[in-house]
Amino acid sequence: MWRNYVTVGIRALAKNRTYAFINIFGLALGLAACLLILLYVRYEMSYDAWMPGADRAYQFQDWYHATERGGEEMKLQMSSYASGKALVKDFPQIEKAVYVGAAGATVIQNGQPSAAEHFAFVNGNLFDILQAPFAKGNPATALNNPNSVVLTEKEAELRFPHQDPIGKTLTLVSRGNKVDYTVTGVLKDLPKNSHLDLGIVARFDPETYYADSPYFLTGWGNQGGWIYVKLRPGVKPSDIESQLAAWKKRNIPDDTSSGTERTNPGDFQDYHLINVRDIHLGEGQRASMTPGNDRRTIMTFAIIAFLILGMAVVNFTNLATARASQRAREVALRKVLGASRRQLILQFIGESVLLTALAMFLALAMVEMVLPLFNRFLDADMGYSFFGGEGLLPAILLLVIVVGAAGGLYPAFYLSRFQPARVLKANKSAAEAEGSGRLRNVLVVAQFAVSIGLIICTAVVYAQTVFARTADAGYRRDGLIQVQNVGARQLTPLVETLKRETAKIPGVRMTALTGIGVNPGNNSVSSVYLPGVAKGVDLGTYSVDADFFPTMGMKVLAGRNFSDKVAIDDSTTPFPVQPAAEQALVRRGVNIIVSESASQRLGFRTPQEAIGKQLKAGLTLPEYGLVPATIVGVVRDARFRSVREPLQPIMFNLAHNNMNVLMVRYDAADPNRVMADIERTWRRLVSDVPFKAEFVDDRVRKLYDREEARARLFGAFALLAVVIGCLGLFGLAAFTAERRTKEIGIRKVLGARTRDIVRLLVWQFSKPVIVANIIAWPVAWWVMRGWLNGFDSRIGLGPSPFLMAGGIALAIAIGTVAGHAFRVARANPIHALRYE
Repeated sequence: MWRNYVTVGIRALAKNRTYAFINIFGLALGLAACLLILLYVRYEMSYDAWMPGADRAYQFQDWYHATERGGEEMKLQMSSYASGKALVKDFPQIEKAVYVGAAGATVIQNGQPSAAEHFAFVNGNLFDILQAPFAKGNPATALNNPNSVVLTEKEAELRFPHQDPIGKTLTLVSRGNKVDYTVTGVLKDLPKNSHLDLGIVARFDPETYYADSPYFLTGWGNQGGWIYVKLRPGVKPSDIESQLAAWKKRNIPDDTSSGTERTNPGDFQDYHLINVRDIHLGEGQRASMTPGNDRRTIMTFAIIAFLILGMAVVNFTNLATARASQRAREVALRKVLGASRRQLILQFIGESVLLTALAMFLALAMVEMVLPLFNRFLDADMGYSFFGGEGLLPAILLLVIVVGAAGGLYPAFYLSRFQPARVLKANKSAAEAEGSGRLRNVLVVAQFAVSIGLIICTAVVYAQTVFARTADAGYRRDGLIQVQNVGARQLTPLVETLKRETAKIPGVRMTALTGIGVNPGNNSVSSVYLPGVAKGVDLGTYSVDADFFPTMGMKVLAGRNFSDKVAIDDSTTPFPVQPAAEQALVRRGVNIIVSESASQRLGFRTPQEAIGKQLKAGLTLPEYGLVPATIVGVVRDARFRSVREPLQPIMFNLAHNNMNVLMVRYDAADPNRVMADIERTWRRLVSDVPFKAEFVDDRVRKLYDREEARARLFGAFALLAVVIGCLGLFGLAAFTAERRTKEIGIRKVLGARTRDIVRLLVWQFSKPVIVANIIAWPVAWWVMRGWLNGFDSRIGLGPSPFLMAGGIALAIAIGTVAGHAFRVARANPIHALRYE
């Protein structure tokens, strides 16, 4: 019996090759897209799940919530060193904790400096918590001793090519400290689905490393590294988190620097233990080792996968019901010969499963070809196998059965209900199948609603990405180079010389030193107090030199710029900290410049109103008190970070040390020559710090790479959805024209013109697309409004993307149907009237 069913199914497909191609190819596209997207979803949700002992490994995160003082919400993965010490002291449920410092380092080999791109300092054996596999050495003891270092395989080959690195020496320079380290282990290269970014992991003593900055070790607001903890067996993170509110009160001291307001950093900080497997998709994504993702986006892609697959299944259902009348006589004869309705249902569902199996083979071939390109585009390492614990074979078989049943269930019940007497008596072999047209129209509407929705999402995401990259940031992006590594301690006596020599390069107009650059890796916030007001206001606080605003092209809205000739403008104090100098600054006071949004946060209605106003600012360590500050200038707001983040109101102070970045403004016709000249100047002056610089345009573009990748993915899925929808529409148009052949012939004999016939057929298939727009527009508007609300600065959600998507869908539908309709309409009516 089954062999007979298979034979009949294959003959039915072979009888109408167009139908077979549309169904198999369309379903294969849907299955391939579904498999690719689900592989991506599984990959994103598998971060660090490969790590042994991951169920007991947690990251201690510090989340800031918004405050009345103006502090912004910041969900950091980093925590302060002080919080880690207090956590271990008060919670015996923690078996082990390790602090991973984010300080950079330079590697010296054979007298040549090179950047340690993937570097971390640790104060304990990190690999007892994060049990990553080792290629050489013992992970249990590799970092037990001071001055020991572990390299990844890639880093080991880079530093010691074709050698055994164990026992070899690396010289690391960080914060001016030059120390020899011994290689004690080689870590296998971490897979890409990990939140870790490790290449060189060195053991250090924080107390010694930060000896010249003891406040870093005691300040609860100094987040300069990540804390990993290993919980004892059977301990739940909720057991600890439920006690953190009381723990904060016991450990975090009050901030009394204002002298009037009692504040406690713990009032606007919350701490969370996040399992390492949840870090990549967790809420806390600021100050991360590697870029994360959000769970909502991943779930959105999963939904899109099933929507596209559903569109392919809709094609099968549509075409099967459209062809139902052509198989009506076959069903009638089978029933006359004794076939039961149950047997007919099994036959048609079996045909559907057979078609799905053929489509799945084609889909797997597509996935095999496209997956390497998909990996390259997403910078991922996705793969799959058919067998084993994570094999896809059970899922593939289940998908074939479910999709086959879903696509064939309604046609099977519909076909099997035909009454033999009515069919054979009325000769309905080519008649319109009663009642099937309404369902097909509903399904076509659903298909195009999905396609239109995806087109709208693509247009909005792309427009927002373009806006983010090109919107006025408050400074001139073009003609600007950002030089990093300026904050290295060994550069301190040379930084002013470096600035002057760089300014002499042909084509360079201006140079400036600053504590904040474009897409900075640091964030500095302090409180300022207006006279007679006990409650402080939080502002970003950064040091710049007098050339910063002209170099950046930032407009002074009121007052003046800093001047090196005005002594009270200068807030420079020696480093390491000298109490006498800090106290002298507090007594003397200083001039400051604020951004426009900072002046508004301080309560001034206009920039001019802020000029000359005095306040007290936290420009020194808390123990030395607040510094009297006078506002001498207000500058236009500048967006140094992503448009996803709130615009930070900033207070600028003039200083000549502790700078992180050198900004270079050039007007040369050859930017690459200027960059090369800057590098030569750097290497001539600096011997042990690697050169690292970037055009600001490139740096800004990288800020939005994720958004651009998302726009491209949406675009690819939208195109795929449109193709699948058009395949089904073409098939329906072909069958509709075939069924209406005699009607078309009669219309032509009665005087209808070709364009009248084309208009008739095109309008029939345009109506569902118009209805699809009515459904898709409000849904897409709601989804995109929620997505755009995640940006601090965003485009307006106007009618353009909706009209464009609707127009594209309608044009594609008309183009799909019109060609076939035109060919049918031009046919000789004699042949049409002889039909059947």
